Amino acid sequence: MRSENLLMFADSEHDANMLYAVGLFVPDPFVCLRLKGKSCLLLSDLELDRARNQAPHCRILSLSRFERKLERRNVKTPTLAKIVREILREHGVKKLFVPMSFPHGLAQQLRHLGVKLKLKQGSFFPERERKSAPEVKKISAALMMAEVGMAEGMQALKNSKIGKGARLFYHGVPMTSEKLRAIIDIAILQAGGIACHTIVAGGRQACDPHETGYGPLHANEPIILDIFPRSQKTGYFGDITRTVVRGRAGEAVRRLYHTVAQGLDLAFGKMRPGSPGVEIHNTVLEFFTKAGYPTHRKNGRMEGFFHGTGHGLGLDIHEPPRVSATTKDVLQPDNVVTVEPGLYYPCLGGVRLEDVALVTKSTPRNLTKFEKTLEV
Repeated sequence: MRSENLLMFADSEHDANMLYAVGLFVPDPFVCLRLKGKSCLLLSDLELDRARNQAPHCRILSLSRFERKLERRNVKTPTLAKIVREILREHGVKKLFVPMSFPHGLAQQLRHLGVKLKLKQGSFFPERERKSAPEVKKISAALMMAEVGMAEGMQALKNSKIGKGARLFYHGVPMTSEKLRAIIDIAILQAGGIACHTIVAGGRQACDPHETGYGPLHANEPIILDIFPRSQKTGYFGDITRTVVRGRAGEAVRRLYHTVAQGLDLAFGKMRPGSPGVEIHNTVLEFFTKAGYPTHRKNGRMEGFFHGTGHGLGLDIHEPPRVSATTKDVLQPDNVVTVEPGLYYPCLGGVRLEDVALVTKSTPRNLTKFEKTLEV
């Protein structure tokens, strides 16, 4: 990829490829060029000094300087496309690869000016899938923020009181999904992370894996806590899921929980280089089926294990490689992948557990430190 000439136009607050390329948070879209192996950033004067300090590996170009340059040539409207073409002329470049997310309007303007653009299929930066040692540290730091939130959430549940109808109360008021989510998210913010759509789902709600949860929480039934904050400093994500019961779990829920825990251990042990993601997923699915937990559609909804076993983790919360029923991805050394099997039956509730694996040349390394406890 480094030998190819690249063009991106996006903000690095939301576009992971842009953040990966520049290592600098910029809230507004800007131009990043990689020409003959060297990166150039075209920025407003507002960002120039900060960019020079925080992105020393990039050549920083002033947007206003190029606007004035074209105006001196009697170019009436020095548009962004014309400025990009001017930069390309200076470097003797006529053809560029762009990501699938590249703006259509800007692409049309550039092509009208004679610039040849080609979509880069698949991952724009395939090297993002294999994490460097500094990247692993950043993911681990974000994961620690997630664990801080998890610890606060667990402690709040432990301190809650069980009232009439098994409803939970915290400091005299009902403990709701919204209240517990706020406790978790505030702890993450104080630890330097940003939490978004933290899942606190109990009972039947937990049977929809992406349901964030709402309303009162109850004792003696499983509550799924799925926390995936982003580091404010680095942009890397952490991801952890635990299932907990405040009070006593029934035997059926206890068996469901331990089966999921076994499924996690089974999948985790297979996180090795050369392992196809689909084979790992199918191994877990078959294990659950043999344990008496089939996956099927019942009464118009899915039951059992009907989501992927895991996904890559980094500057995106979901990125390659995938571990699922349809993926063609094969694990490589230095992949960082979640391992998150789950079982969901409305009559019992949902159980999901999630750790994060670093794929190494030998035994996978568990980046997650937080304990797994069913009852509090």
